[in-house]
Amino acid sequence: MPWRAPPGAVPDPYRVWLSEAMLQQTTVAAVIPYYERFVSRFPDLGALAAAEEAAVMEAWAGLGYYARARNLHACARRVAALGGFPRDLAGLRALPGIGPYTATAIAAIAFGVPGVPVDANVVRVAARIGAVTAPLPGARAAIEAVATRLGEDPAARARPGDFAQALFDLGATICTQAAPTCVLCPWREGCAAHRAGIAADLPRKAPKPARPSRFGAHFWLEDAAGQVLLRRRPARGLLGGMLELPGTAWRDAPWSAAEALALAPVAASWRHAGTVRHGFTHFTLTIEVYAARVATIGEAAGMARPVAGLGAEALPSVMRKCAAVAVEETAG
Repeated sequence: MPWRAPPGAVPDPYRVWLSEAMLQQTTVAAVIPYYERFVSRFPDLGALAAAEEAAVMEAWAGLGYYARARNLHACARRVAALGGFPRDLAGLRALPGIGPYTATAIAAIAFGVPGVPVDANVVRVAARIGAVTAPLPGARAAIEAVATRLGEDPAARARPGDFAQALFDLGATICTQAAPTCVLCPWREGCAAHRAGIAADLPRKAPKPARPSRFGAHFWLEDAAGQVLLRRRPARGLLGGMLELPGTAWRDAPWSAAEALALAPVAASWRHAGTVRHGFTHFTLTIEVYAARVATIGEAAGMARPVAGLGAEALPSVMRKCAAVAVEETAG
């Protein structure tokens, strides 16, 4: 993993913090290419703090949960003003976007402060070692108590960064969700779930309520010069500060074609390009995409950007899906 310090090297708190911010609700495999591009553009805290927010959002585009990027930028500026990262939990917790888990991870890995950062992998390991059978999220406190107990081992306290990362790796490679490889686990003999034959059944989760559905319509307006109309979303809120295709509000009921086209950015020969479905944390979104060609975008509200350069724009994943649908339809 490119953010980990090699043996004998001192971990860089900037890289530890950046990787933890990116890894929240995102897999390691997905994060690695984003991380490498991000650090090539912002190699240190000073470079990130000096950047414009739009540039940070552009580099983050595709990772999702865009409030993380805004908090990352705000945090970089705060830390730069402080002269460096605080080395204690309280100081780290006071920074924008840093909660209990991230503070504990930075403190343990970068500064050697004893503590166990409890991510999804550690939840799984601790639930099995302690045979915590109550379902999540209610069992969270009991699972964290097991993790804390593991971290009280003298060897863990002597090397908290190594211990935390070893726990992450144990959960990711051996104590896996679907098929734990108990025969290879160094804690097999001390694992209550293994002894009881229920390791694969833990941790248990309470049933999730069905996500509500929301609906919208977005417009691909392309001109003869190969430019497309984009606009920037409000700075706060879902996908705050990101670019998007102009469109309707997202509401609980589907938009008819007549309703949607009444809100199109310009009068044009609009045609239905396709439908996009996208899952957010709290709802699923269905978007009807409409496309039109005009001689020039002219005075339409927003900004014209080259279609060929959209890969470098700060478009969230849902808008990239819309763009792909529109490009395919217009190419046909």
